[in-house]
Amino acid sequence: MTDDTVSVLIVDDEPLIRMGLRALIENEPDLRVVGEAGDGTEAAEKCKRLLPDVVILDVRMPRMDGLDVLRTLSTSPATQNIRVIILTTFEQDDYIMRALQDGASGFLVKDGDPGQLLAAIRAVNAGDSALGPSVTNRVIEQLVRRTPTSTGVPGMSLLTDREREVVVLAARGLTNKEIARELLISVATVRTHVTRAMFKLDVHDRSQLVALAYRTGIAYEG
Repeated sequence: MTDDTVSVLIVDDEPLIRMGLRALIENEPDLRVVGEAGDGTEAAEKCKRLLPDVVILDVRMPRMDGLDVLRTLSTSPATQNIRVIILTTFEQDDYIMRALQDGASGFLVKDGDPGQLLAAIRAVNAGDSALGPSVTNRVIEQLVRRTPTSTGVPGMSLLTDREREVVVLAARGLTNKEIARELLISVATVRTHVTRAMFKLDVHDRSQLVALAYRTGIAYEG
């Protein structure tokens, strides 16, 4: 194992699902499974103890559901930087929006392509968001669309023109690499702009940044 190996915690109440995910992930040289949990309470405890880079989190589980676990992680300083991918059989709008608003970096359905999950783990660990093909930005736009209120969001006026431009492209689903190519800047510079924009807008995750971009209307700019 190398120092840049991505550590993953698998959370699902079905042992066969956990076994399958472990086999899939551990076959990748840059990924490693550091633990499993079969319910939400165990998941929250193991996240605090193991501090994985990425958590694969089911929604409906005993004792504490996945969305409550997500909220617990995102509000604790010790765990708020853990990237969370929601993996579920449910694809209802309220689950998607609650997950994104509470800090999920990705949302995938269990019947998706296994390769997509592996790509999602790497993407969220690198700071990008990961949404399944059916959970597109068009869906997010429909879910969070409101009357644009960009002037009413604290920090919006503090964004530089370049930061605003990066936020718009992120809202359209572009990765950091794609934004870099679009704007003819380095990936590192894109990450800096995204980080500064999240700080100014008081969001701690790229998915929350995207949702805010649609909610305030700046996603429609350009």
